[in-house]
Amino acid sequence: MKSALLVVDAQKVYTDPSSELYCKGAAATVKNINALIGRFQRNRLPIFLVRHVHKADGSDLGRMFDYTGEAEDDFNFKEGSAEVEYDANLRRPANAIEIVKNRYSAFTGTGLHERLKPAGISDVAVCGFMTNFCCESTARDAHDLDYFVDFVIDATGTPGTDKLDQRKIRSVVAELLGAGFARVTTTKKYLKRA
Repeated sequence: MKSALLVVDAQKVYTDPSSELYCKGAAATVKNINALIGRFQRNRLPIFLVRHVHKADGSDLGRMFDYTGEAEDDFNFKEGSAEVEYDANLRRPANAIEIVKNRYSAFTGTGLHERLKPAGISDVAVCGFMTNFCCESTARDAHDLDYFVDFVIDATGTPGTDKLDQRKIRSVVAELLGAGFARVTTTKKYLKRA
């Protein structure tokens, strides 16, 4: 069994306190992500750094923002904006493979699956932002593509919703994914066995 680390959307839009999508405790989340990156580096296993970016003209938005009504010109994840850049504290190994996506799942339209399978990858560890959108979607797609999925819950972050804070969302996502999609774990537990 060979593993790959999928670092999903560790971008300033989630880690900058002035962002509307800021995730409380983002620095601790990035610290956990960096610990995972360090382990994968030492073990010489593939690391994929995934960023969510949309064309400035919005022509690749698809259905991404339907839940808010009609898409506006002022949408998040616009190419060229500071918010789509990686968090300044994220470790970015020289041999990490960078992927850009424009949907929730890191597998949709990116060629990620086509890179993992020929490399003999059977397991993926998922971390990053947001717990309940891009990370969860990536984990579910990985499962359906027959990867064994480790979901490192405390290495994910979310700004929460009007009714649920980050702690509650992590708990709910852990319960749902753990029921049949992924082995949900913490950074500490994952590193002990990796």
